[in-house]
Amino acid sequence: MKILITGTAGFIGYHLVEKLAGQGHEITGIDSINDYYDTGLKYARLENAGIDSGTADYGNAVKSTKFPGYSFVRMNLEDREGLLRIFEQEKFDRVCNLAAQAGVRYSLENPFAYIDSNISGFMNILEGCRRQGVGHCVFASSSSVYGMNRKMPFSTSDNVDHPVSLYAATKKSNELMAHAYSHLYGIPLTGLRFFTVYGPWGRPDMAYYKFSRAIVDGRPIDVYNRGDMMRDFTYIDDIVDGIGRIIDLVPSGNSSWSGEKPDPASSTAPYRVYNLGNNNPVSLMDFIRVIEKALGKEAVKNMLPMQPGDVQATCADIDDIVMEAGYNPSTTVEQGIPKFVEWFREYHGV
Repeated sequence: MKILITGTAGFIGYHLVEKLAGQGHEITGIDSINDYYDTGLKYARLENAGIDSGTADYGNAVKSTKFPGYSFVRMNLEDREGLLRIFEQEKFDRVCNLAAQAGVRYSLENPFAYIDSNISGFMNILEGCRRQGVGHCVFASSSSVYGMNRKMPFSTSDNVDHPVSLYAATKKSNELMAHAYSHLYGIPLTGLRFFTVYGPWGRPDMAYYKFSRAIVDGRPIDVYNRGDMMRDFTYIDDIVDGIGRIIDLVPSGNSSWSGEKPDPASSTAPYRVYNLGNNNPVSLMDFIRVIEKALGKEAVKNMLPMQPGDVQATCADIDDIVMEAGYNPSTTVEQGIPKFVEWFREYHGV
């Protein structure tokens, strides 16, 4: 198939390209390569996928030397004319929108970056899908949409109207925008709520990466809510496997859906939302101990109160995606963290 993947210089996007391009699909990748975190890491991901980052000028396609069917275009999703031109030229069978301004804490300081990328940018993706009749668009949502919810595990059938960060609010907005387009124009759209993704080539703003960097450097690590937190840590290979399964699972609409008792995860329209997690939450302190063991060094811990926009625990109810797509996350943190640490040491030369 011809597939557009946005965010291909990012963590999940890079790994998805490796999987789908390796299977022989024709991939067009888009990324703005913004400076939210170290652009050197983003360029290194591109280089590892065969893209000569030195030639990645804005708007010009660069062919991969590793995957014959993969081309990369540096572009902002907010560039409406440029993005719609790519849709018109390529006539994609599938779209996977992973590009977004990420990070809960950054949204407290730079709110407009989230509106520009996550709202305006996603609107342009939807318009491209509408104009060109794309067969299925899969888009990244987030576990952060559960906000103030306390019922565990988090279920896609739960109400998610109380976000605690602007980032979460934009992701919830994406789901609402997607449903409107699915309802109005019959576009198959599927949202995936990712739960704390980790692994090699990961994001340096994520806790496990910051912990590893600080421990190696001999600096204290900041442990929020004094360590009383649980996260449904999900290894990157499991995430990419789930995305690959969902790209092929085109929603057709739920004939038993009722407006009298509406299910937020489905619709009479070809629209669906799934959790993509591990369904096995780990305490933050246990997670830190696994990192310490993999690094062979104990962390000095700076115990701090909860940060604004954060939540105490996450846990994904994945029954629907297991039953409907055969999703089977199998990587424990005891298996996944050593793989990350191995990459981390090699990449940073430590």
